[in-house]
Amino acid sequence: MPVRAPGELLVKVDACAVCGSDLKAANVGNARIKPPRTMGHEFTGIIVESDPAAPDALREGVRVVMATSISCGDCAYCRRGLTNLCVNLAPMGFSYHGGMAEYVAIPARAVANGHVIPVPCSLEPDLAALAEPVSCAVNSVSQCRVEPGETVVVVGHGPLGVMNGCVARAAGAGKVILAGRNKARLAACEPFGFDRLVSPLDEDLGAVVMEETGGLGADVVIVAAPDAAPQEQALSLARKQGRIMLFASLPIGKNMLSLDSRLIHYNELQVLGSSDSTPGHVRTALAHLASGRFPFDHLVTHRLPLDGIHEAFSLMSSGAAHRVVLKP
Repeated sequence: MPVRAPGELLVKVDACAVCGSDLKAANVGNARIKPPRTMGHEFTGIIVESDPAAPDALREGVRVVMATSISCGDCAYCRRGLTNLCVNLAPMGFSYHGGMAEYVAIPARAVANGHVIPVPCSLEPDLAALAEPVSCAVNSVSQCRVEPGETVVVVGHGPLGVMNGCVARAAGAGKVILAGRNKARLAACEPFGFDRLVSPLDEDLGAVVMEETGGLGADVVIVAAPDAAPQEQALSLARKQGRIMLFASLPIGKNMLSLDSRLIHYNELQVLGSSDSTPGHVRTALAHLASGRFPFDHLVTHRLPLDGIHEAFSLMSSGAAHRVVLKP
């Protein structure tokens, strides 16, 4: 049981989703995580001990989630509202103990800088735990400036690809095309109502995009697959003045790309990046999750106890799971 320090909140965790970065840290390590450290940054729980100085909305009995990359509140980026780019960023599960536990102490810095967000009463814990990854998609799509009626191509059929597609639809996209190589996982995306599901193993993705856009190319291409090839291909899928979002991070040592600069130059393409999220993005994510517009519950394919973490990693490695939620 953590002991709550002044300014902190003590939260009883009842759902913590397992992220791909958790799996990566378990398999190859992460220089930002200094053992011993409790992982887990996609969590939700109930405040059991508040602090007298905490906002009125953060009292005992309130369900909360977090913008889990905690900002310092004082650097040049924080002063501009770009808290996800803080030069002194300290994420839960990396710099602080995370949510793969029965209880977690929320740092005073997170409380003071607005990183703790109350959850609508209607939202069940397993879905509330998805607020952090959905907020990353909110950041991504907002940077792409998706406009009503536009065509958005999302490459990558994992949970973050699906979330980007849903948030793009909520932003007004008229057509959303989702592509991925695993046919079973692609078929599992059918309930989300995307306009077309494409397996590059069976169809030429470039030809499909041109067919769906009258030969122009997509307005926005979001690459949520952690592989260099689709990031390089994305330039040829976009229309002139299209926006390309390199959403997925590539592994160190496999992070260099070969891009056709002529396409960028002559087609006036915009190549963008996106990392983490702000408290504002998390609030928008909660609104999407609570709206009932998208069947996000389909993303939670497995629920396991805390000691099922290794089973969770196995399910993720095999591709059998979308999101695994640990239930302390």
